[in-house]
Amino acid sequence: MNSDQITRVIRRAVPATKQATLGLTLGVFADLCVVGLLGLSMWLIVKSGEQPPILHLTFAIVGVRAFAIGRAAFRYAERLASHDAALSQLAVLRSETFEALIPRVPGAIESRRRGDVLTAFVDDVDQLQDEPLRVRQPFIVSMIVVLLSLVVLAIIAPLAALILAIMLVVAGALSAWLSARVSAESDRKLAVARGDLSDALLERFASAEVLAAFGGLELQRARISEAENRLADAQSTRVRSAGLTAALLSLASGVTSVLVLLAVSPSLQAGGGGLSAPLFAAAVIVPAAVFEVFAQVPAALVARRTVLASARRVADLTESPLPAEIPAPFIGVAPEFSDDPAVPSLSVRELSVRHPGAHTPAVSGVSFDVRAGETLVITGESGAGKSTLALALVRLLEHQGSYKIRGVEARDTTEASIRSVVGLIEQQPHLFDADLRQNLKFAHDTASDDELLAVLDRVGLAEWALERGGLDARVGERGALVSGGQAQRIALARAILADFPVVILDEPTAGVDRQVADRLLVDLLGALPGDRAVVLITHTELPEGVPVSRFAL
Repeated sequence: MNSDQITRVIRRAVPATKQATLGLTLGVFADLCVVGLLGLSMWLIVKSGEQPPILHLTFAIVGVRAFAIGRAAFRYAERLASHDAALSQLAVLRSETFEALIPRVPGAIESRRRGDVLTAFVDDVDQLQDEPLRVRQPFIVSMIVVLLSLVVLAIIAPLAALILAIMLVVAGALSAWLSARVSAESDRKLAVARGDLSDALLERFASAEVLAAFGGLELQRARISEAENRLADAQSTRVRSAGLTAALLSLASGVTSVLVLLAVSPSLQAGGGGLSAPLFAAAVIVPAAVFEVFAQVPAALVARRTVLASARRVADLTESPLPAEIPAPFIGVAPEFSDDPAVPSLSVRELSVRHPGAHTPAVSGVSFDVRAGETLVITGESGAGKSTLALALVRLLEHQGSYKIRGVEARDTTEASIRSVVGLIEQQPHLFDADLRQNLKFAHDTASDDELLAVLDRVGLAEWALERGGLDARVGERGALVSGGQAQRIALARAILADFPVVILDEPTAGVDRQVADRLLVDLLGALPGDRAVVLITHTELPEGVPVSRFAL
């Protein structure tokens, strides 16, 4: 994994300069108020001890109030502005990461544990928002405020400014070294522990019945508990590192104040050209405020290390080169599809397809044409490569040979253009854990309820839907509340709503009782508009009377 790939991932999480500037500006004002409040307050206390006329203190009194109010007001406004920018960018980050994952499914990430993929896409992507919030913002703000404070302190007492600068460098280096020494290993373990825990939880929930049937629940609970303990240990190490760093900076702050007190006290005089008592007190106390602001820098370095680790895992998932078997994104101007009815909707010649990492094709030498209004049946035994062919027809897998959609070679157009023409109904259609309405609107988000009910009637689900409560009926996680045949009908309804000119049905009767499989198949084919080109993939015999063309793998 090279640095350019990691940089591209981090760049997705960083808001534009225009969005980030407001938060940075408000952050500088807030931290300047912290330093100004402490310094001016100390000056006012000592000056008041001299009992000058009250008018001589009015400016300082107003200044203390202004700094106190400004610290809270600017901090609140800074949090609003910076978080608004970061959270707005988070939506962009998530969508761009998801888009980067699309070409890799299926084929490029199947070898990874589900827990690792889920952790990278959820936890690590969310962790990347720390880059603008906990890395760049505090680092830039702290550096600006520290430099301005050193300049002002140098005007009052140059020696005090020199001592403070040296102690800041020493304390910063020591805290960075200590943090890296203690928590660097825990950062690596943290990602592994998160992946282990996610994987164990996913297996527990997805395989609950199997685990219960074979007495594996206790073993799975133990695995989850062990992953939780490893995650807690890694997090505890990071917390200890943060505590040690904070203690080191507090110690350095106290030592700096003492050194400034000892170094500057000879210049303190009751009168004349020396340093006045109020300014002397301010010079001694200002380093404590500067260290309070500077404490954000080591914390930012720790957060940066965590962000880099997360970015590395996300980049490994989304930025690694695609296997040769996965289609590369098309770059260029996509040609228009032909409207000539004489041109086949799909035309395949000597097509070969293989899975990523495989040495031999899963299917080879395939040739056929299918036109609008025709139904092509592709048959073959299980494992003959029928589903692999379906994935190639929607450009989820690369192919060798020629494959044209309405006269356009598949490699010469975008995947989005192909998938606007060719729709795939998988062997096990994915249904979202939402109501029936939302599951249909994924295909046509502006469809009215009447249109949705009409298409349900077309696929033979209108009566069933009304019995379940209409379009508000829940389908359950992954369609747990519907049968396999009903899931196929819902998927077909989505294909009709999406208005695909070409529809591929991949084993639509798999897992359905033979008694109802023939009726389901007839209903599915009959529900499609007559001008659609249909590719039916199956390994079972078709009912008599279905007008189709056949092709055997």
